[in-house]
Amino acid sequence: MLPLISAILPTLNSVIARVAPDKDAEQKIKAELLAAIIDSENDFNKAAAQIITAEAQGESWLQRNWRPMLMIWFAVLVGAYWFGMTPPNLSEDRIGDLFQLVQIGVGGYIVGRSGEKIAKQLKP
Repeated sequence: MLPLISAILPTLNSVIARVAPDKDAEQKIKAELLAAIIDSENDFNKAAAQIITAEAQGESWLQRNWRPMLMIWFAVLVGAYWFGMTPPNLSEDRIGDLFQLVQIGVGGYIVGRSGEKIAKQLKP
């Protein structure tokens, strides 16, 4: 969502600058817009975290493990590329996309596990 917001923000700022009666009003509108964007992004992230938590606590083995299995598959595809065993229908751009997904997945896992450990220590 952030790339979309980043793309339209300059246009929104120029519209605000044209319609605002003065600089103070312009700055106030821009600040409110930015606050609304941040709140929206926070709400989206909270919802995503709740979905992942629900999956991780699910009763089904597949429900709990489909994301890690998918990350392993992506990592295998990236590793195959490094060893010269890329499937013929997998372009270098797709390999770059897969590598980004692996980086995000591993980063999210590390942050999540660190958060769990910290939360356990903070519990009374």
